[in-house]
Amino acid sequence: MSAPRHIAVIDVGKTNAKLVLVDGETLGEIAVVTRPNTVLAGPPYPHFDLDGHWDFFVENLTRFQASYGVDAISVTTHGAAAVLLDAQGGLAAPMLDYEHEGPDSCAAAYDAIRPDFALTGSPRLGMGLNLGAQIFWQFSEDPQLSDRVAHVLTYPQYWVYRLTGQFGTDVTSLGCHTDLWNPFERAFSPLVERLGLREKLGAPHRSSDVLGHVSVDIAARTGLAQTTPVVCGIHDSNASLYPHVLGRQGGFSVVSTGTWVIAMAVNGAAQRLDPARDTLVNVNALGDPVPSARFMGGREFELIRDGAATEVSQADRAAVLAQKVMLLPAVEPNSGPFKGKTGGWTRPPQSPGARMVALSWYLALMSDTCLTLIGAQGPVIVEGPFARNADYLAMLAALRREGVEVAQSATGTSVGSALLFAEHAQPPASRKIKPEDVARLQAYAQSWRDTVQGEATCA
Repeated sequence: MSAPRHIAVIDVGKTNAKLVLVDGETLGEIAVVTRPNTVLAGPPYPHFDLDGHWDFFVENLTRFQASYGVDAISVTTHGAAAVLLDAQGGLAAPMLDYEHEGPDSCAAAYDAIRPDFALTGSPRLGMGLNLGAQIFWQFSEDPQLSDRVAHVLTYPQYWVYRLTGQFGTDVTSLGCHTDLWNPFERAFSPLVERLGLREKLGAPHRSSDVLGHVSVDIAARTGLAQTTPVVCGIHDSNASLYPHVLGRQGGFSVVSTGTWVIAMAVNGAAQRLDPARDTLVNVNALGDPVPSARFMGGREFELIRDGAATEVSQADRAAVLAQKVMLLPAVEPNSGPFKGKTGGWTRPPQSPGARMVALSWYLALMSDTCLTLIGAQGPVIVEGPFARNADYLAMLAALRREGVEVAQSATGTSVGSALLFAEHAQPPASRKIKPEDVARLQAYAQSWRDTVQGEATCA
């Protein structure tokens, strides 16, 4: 079966929400529109602007249909997210921002009912990063909420519901450190029953399942044909992984970069995962478990860059190497392989360019640490914004001897989501990174590792 000609992708990351039109044959991006994923302060707690996103998506679906034609719709979103609906299909409560600290207030009570890491592959995380903890806290704060909730949808399927009226969940979102899924049995975990969600949580589907077609109302508002299919949808990091799952054999890894940097190893070496170091088991679009590790690399990049320009010279690189200017983990200490550790500079960078070099190398070293923790083997494919950072790529390529590649598409999540409709399309091409000055980069990396191992904190 041939792919639809034009696939509209709703793509909601933690920082931005996008609507992307992808060519189903070439996987090229025809059009992209973006809006900030701004968190609303409340009441009753920090939450996402679902109505604002919806108006944006409908407006631009209408534009895309008028300008190009839309033949199918796919959805990808960030994880650690679900929407609680009442019996009428409206919001039973606002959609909680997973960075809200509210769930920490009842951590002990939640820990008493959550399944073990060995069962779920889901590490215990702070704030609302475990979806089960979010829902437990919301039910605790509002004792009537559990009775009001008729449907719980993981985040991609909320947008599918708005488009089609159909309910569901997808295995990649359920497998994203929710505590609600057993990836080894491909079934709900005991926590679903303990939270009283057995009859409320949407049925799990593979990401490529077509859940329905656009409703009569949406067709009338946008000009889309009522026969326009909408797939179940996919967690954004798994969308980055999906093209390579379809198109590669043997061992490989994908490093999906954005607000979160998530390393995912396919057919890697057997490795005992350590939940204390923010390793976990994700679930790919085929339903298979995928050893993974992560840190908030995009957030750290913005914190350290602090709005400065990103131009870098050879002199900047030479200065960082000669002076051993290093950024030590963790800039964002609430997650990642060095969670709880307070990081900082070994010595202040002498120029904005030197700061950018050391920051980029720090992010590459953190990525390499994540890859090692999950037993990554074979080439590493970098997706997202860091794929445009030459210093990040050079350092990572110096450390990963089986090679580093960059996907040609600038929006790996959108292309991966479009591939849910185009499983037989050729995956996006990639180019191999050929670093220079490998020996000096490796020596810098070893010094960084030795320093990290030897210091508990750095001012």
